[in-house]
Amino acid sequence: MTIDGEAGGPEDAGDDDFTPGNNNVMPMIYTIDRAEPNSSEESATAAGYVYRAADNDTSGSGETEVNLLLAGTNGQSATVTIDASIGKPRRTDELVQTRTMRTMDHDKSSNGPEEGAGGTTRPTAADPPDGGLRAWMIMIGSFAINGVIFSIINTYSLIYIELQRRLTEAGESEVSSKAALVGSLTIGTTFILSPVAGILTDKFGIQITTFVGGAIASGGLLLSSLIADKVELLYLTYGVMYGLGASLAYTPSLVILGHYFKKYMGLVNGIVTAGSSIFTTLIPYLIEFLLRRFGLEGTLRSLAALTALIMACAILFKPIPVNVPQEDERPKSKARNCMKEIVNVSIWKRKRYVLWASSIPLALFGYFVPYVHIGKFVAMTFKDADGKLPVMCIGITSGIGRLIFGYIADLPKVNRILLQQISFISIGILTMLLPVTKSFVVLLVISLGMGLFDGCFISLLGPIAFDICGRNGATQAIGFLLGMCSIPLTVGPPIAGLLYDHTGTYDLPFLLAGVPPIVGALTMFLIRCVKEDDDRTMSDPCPENPPTKADCQNGW
Repeated sequence: MTIDGEAGGPEDAGDDDFTPGNNNVMPMIYTIDRAEPNSSEESATAAGYVYRAADNDTSGSGETEVNLLLAGTNGQSATVTIDASIGKPRRTDELVQTRTMRTMDHDKSSNGPEEGAGGTTRPTAADPPDGGLRAWMIMIGSFAINGVIFSIINTYSLIYIELQRRLTEAGESEVSSKAALVGSLTIGTTFILSPVAGILTDKFGIQITTFVGGAIASGGLLLSSLIADKVELLYLTYGVMYGLGASLAYTPSLVILGHYFKKYMGLVNGIVTAGSSIFTTLIPYLIEFLLRRFGLEGTLRSLAALTALIMACAILFKPIPVNVPQEDERPKSKARNCMKEIVNVSIWKRKRYVLWASSIPLALFGYFVPYVHIGKFVAMTFKDADGKLPVMCIGITSGIGRLIFGYIADLPKVNRILLQQISFISIGILTMLLPVTKSFVVLLVISLGMGLFDGCFISLLGPIAFDICGRNGATQAIGFLLGMCSIPLTVGPPIAGLLYDHTGTYDLPFLLAGVPPIVGALTMFLIRCVKEDDDRTMSDPCPENPPTKADCQNGW
């Protein structure tokens, strides 16, 4: 039976702007099925009739029970199609969109992708696979990036000695602090720009950010080889440029691990960060050979070629693919929301993160001092000793410590923050023992201990950030943490160099360098006084901020 005419939809009865005969109508097809009575179907009415609106949707998800006067078919199935133009006034686009969204939410709530604001499809991030060929290749790539970046930074003491000699021959004053500032700027810039690296990673993706970082770092070392005698320019090329590139590559190399590993997060971070230890063990021999054979300029060119390896590793950094969202149709954000779209402000609402991220920079004021000055200290105190052995010992046991404590951190009921506190206290005590050491063997033992606990501290940065801030907040949580660490890491070694220039000994610099790690570790006890953050993780969907295309590139 077919009925032609105009009628008002039941949901629009009473609409103020409805006018009979209005030409602005929306065609609808209503299908009325009479199903066999079935006691197992609780949704059937007593008469067995179901009213279904088929508005370009045949899924049946919009079924609504009604009482129809079409009984009398003696239990047989009957279908009546009514082809009518329904007077469905379009009051506003918002009304139509609201009805559409309700239908889509009902249809897809069980297994479909989540809807974001403006009808944008929000991708659902896949769980980390904790294995697989790509996962292990990414781990190897992150291992190499960490090794290249921090082996060059950690072995700067060899470059420092050569640069100090050149500055002395050139008649410069305060050569110790000037030469130390180059290396301090390198590690300081690496960390101070980490918040920028985190934001750029969220904006452009992990792969692109890492590749650009490798190119900048390699270019900075190459330019340094052309101006090796001008320390003021080395501040820019070796210090700032290399530090910028290292920052852009280092932060994503830690973040990508959280996309592929969860159960073994601590161990994988330990393996990756052990790359810097293994490379630090081998690079001193390479740098010493290059300095002797090719001089400072040739050494810097060779290190530039080694740094280019970062660009090759960046190609591996492809996060787990998710559903690509539709084009964002949200209105343009207002100026007051601009900062919220750039910076993940929600991480700063977590009190535990704020305390943790404040304690670590406090502990790092003296952290980098031994790495820069221990070579000169050995040359002064132990005339015939090999100055690079302590650095090698730190590198070896640091790698071992990262593996051991990374494994321990994955064990049930292990407090990762407490492990980090223990490492800081131990590093502080061992640093204060350096100036009172009269035996080179004891000095090597102290170096081994410093490296072991250094590995504990480094390997837990990523896992703790993921624990506190979740997967979605970890990128900028790590970035801002490293940025806050930049100030103490930058000013520590130059201050130690100034103290040495005025006192002629490393007793006071090393004693003072051991105090901040202990103070920072004690400050972390305040975290125990703060209530746990709510159960909502940072990776929970936020309807106000649908993901961008870069989010999909980052696996979110």
